[in-house]
Amino acid sequence: MGDDAFERAASLFRAAGDVSRLRLLERLADGEWCVTELAEAAGTGLSTVSQQLRLLRAEHIVKRRRAGKHIYYSVADCHMSDLIRRALEHAAEDGPHEDEG
Repeated sequence: MGDDAFERAASLFRAAGDVSRLRLLERLADGEWCVTELAEAAGTGLSTVSQQLRLLRAEHIVKRRRAGKHIYYSVADCHMSDLIRRALEHAAEDGPHEDEG
């Protein structure tokens, strides 16, 4: 792999490495949501959610589509959905960590 791939992967992890954005991504991994629904589910304002989605979209982690007055967001592809789900599953494991013996 070239350096560009490593830089891109690091950029993806930085963008997803915030708890609020990770929560958004977990919701979006299950399907499409409009900004209003995401803000209500997160209990935050529209502008906060929009700002987070703008950052994730800039990194090509999420995509959007417009339907009338609504903008719907979803995870950009199955690779990102799988990465999000697997990271959360791994984090939720109760087993001992390798350094714990």
